[in-house]
Amino acid sequence: MKSQPRIWSFNLHCGDCLAGKYQVVTLLGAGWEGEVYLVRERGTGIERTVKIFFPRRNPRDRALRFYARKLHKLRHCPVVIQYHTRDTFIYNDIKVSFLLSEFVEGELLSDFLKRQRGRRLSPFQGVHLLHALAIGIESIHKLGDYHGDLHADNIIVLRYGLGFELKLLDMFHWGAPNAENIQHDVYDLIRIFYDAIGGQRHYARQPQEVKDICKGLKRTLIAREFRSAGKLRHHLETMEWM
Repeated sequence: MKSQPRIWSFNLHCGDCLAGKYQVVTLLGAGWEGEVYLVRERGTGIERTVKIFFPRRNPRDRALRFYARKLHKLRHCPVVIQYHTRDTFIYNDIKVSFLLSEFVEGELLSDFLKRQRGRRLSPFQGVHLLHALAIGIESIHKLGDYHGDLHADNIIVLRYGLGFELKLLDMFHWGAPNAENIQHDVYDLIRIFYDAIGGQRHYARQPQEVKDICKGLKRTLIAREFRSAGKLRHHLETMEWM
């Protein structure tokens, strides 16, 4: 089989045009699979996000198709970014594929936390964050899927106050959903909560209600109490504060 081109970066600049339709605004991020750019539709002026796959990570568009189908399957989940379409453009005489999806304006949770007093949330705020995440992940689990890589750098905070409105990035994992995948998501939810309210440094002084959720980050205890995101959500909605 012919080897895929070794493209390590597309290095697109503001004003570059993709497929004659989308004008590059700025680079949003880069990873193992490719690069993500903010673009503007030339015909409408609407801002979108494009994920451009490195050819070597996307042989025969396999990764792109998997990613698109997963986003389409989860399109009714409130925390999942909405997929629009796929397209291609020519880069250095090579045909390169990309996905077009909605652009959401917000702030990475990691950056949001850095701006908070003491660089952390209060337990009350943290519970609201965890509740919003649990609702979102529960909706994914109900459709027989999972995230698999939840952390503060792939959660976007759109709105916060009495509650949080969030979106998730990097919904891309090849493994088939199983009980272990589901439980890993639940553990990650609780780890995000634990870190958001101050982590190990502040854990000893947290109220018992917080410790009843975190379980000292012991996986066996978390798995016994919260077998799913739905169980965690129900606990948060019915818990009593002393």
